[in-house]
Amino acid sequence: MFFNLFVFTDYQCSNWCQRRWRDKCGTDFLPFPAIANSKSIYIMAIIITDECINCGACEPECPNTAIYEGMDEWSYGEGTELKGDVVLPNGKDVNAEEVQEPVSDEFYYIVHDKCTECMGFHEEPQCAAVCPVDCCIPDEDHVESDETLLEKQAFMHPSEQ
Repeated sequence: MFFNLFVFTDYQCSNWCQRRWRDKCGTDFLPFPAIANSKSIYIMAIIITDECINCGACEPECPNTAIYEGMDEWSYGEGTELKGDVVLPNGKDVNAEEVQEPVSDEFYYIVHDKCTECMGFHEEPQCAAVCPVDCCIPDEDHVESDETLLEKQAFMHPSEQ
């Protein structure tokens, strides 16, 4: 399975295809490995759509433990090295052990503050690679640069640097 991510270049494609990020429609779509060789390229965080069949294939694949089953509570410390009160790279003050409310009560969800699109671990987002119904897609509301994603990965897993 070859995975393409939406990448902003000089302009945003206005000629969206039905499956958006999977089908190439112009220069705004680049294969994921191209990101590693580029500068100041922005990609979108991943979300799980309501087309999710709750199979759970994605959850164990996430190296940051950013994926949770619907209705499951979560914490910043779970699956990371974060402990106690911390300031996230985005400036948010949190307690890593504090239990957070579920993002969804119907299907699996991704906590975007913990998602690094698997950067620093794998060459492509593993949730999208294993999803049998292709419901792990880019989230247009959370656009981050590859530098930001790698910074987030280093922040959550400092001993792996």
